[in-house]
Amino acid sequence: MLVAADQESVLASQMAGRIDLVNVKLGSTITAGQVLLKFNCDEQDAHLKMANAEFYSAQQTYESKVKLQAMQSVAEIDVQQSAALAQKAKAQIQLYQAQLRQCTIVAPFAGRVTRLLAKQYASVNIGQPLIEIVNDRKLKVQLNVPSLWLSWLKVGQPFSLKIDETGNAYNAKVQRINGRVDAVSQSIEIEGEVTGNTANLLPGMSGVASFPAAAR
Repeated sequence: MLVAADQESVLASQMAGRIDLVNVKLGSTITAGQVLLKFNCDEQDAHLKMANAEFYSAQQTYESKVKLQAMQSVAEIDVQQSAALAQKAKAQIQLYQAQLRQCTIVAPFAGRVTRLLAKQYASVNIGQPLIEIVNDRKLKVQLNVPSLWLSWLKVGQPFSLKIDETGNAYNAKVQRINGRVDAVSQSIEIEGEVTGNTANLLPGMSGVASFPAAAR
């Protein structure tokens, strides 16, 4: 029997750049939405300011030509071209805003840092793994049981765990049952959800599961 996290993720860089801030350490407890890491994005910030200025200028030109068109002082094609330039400038703003969002890596869920690969001031490439996190608040157990148990084993069935590393006992219930029996071992894989308090229980721990119904 193995304890595993129901959620785990490797957070990778979405951009090439230099890391300015690493806001967590190995084993740190994190909350959903917490800033974990920031890149140096002075260049992207400057691009966004430039795009905002270009959009403002293009929008002013467009609005001016709309007024002139009302007085029949400018051709329709000129108004359309001005509108297109304003839309293009607006799209540039959205592009640089998207790039700036990639400058900050936030936690997608609450949990703990299990591996820290990022270092402050280091330069990284797109797709490079930076931080591994797990949700240690919702844990599951993975185990194989005799396939003969399928005559009574059901989703929701309670069972208990005893963890080798700590000697502590926990309650759990069957959450999933595999759709295939291992013909060689005549066993079937199941997953269980740990219910109640999970204090001192960590992903990777192992132990023994006991099913009251198996003793009947």
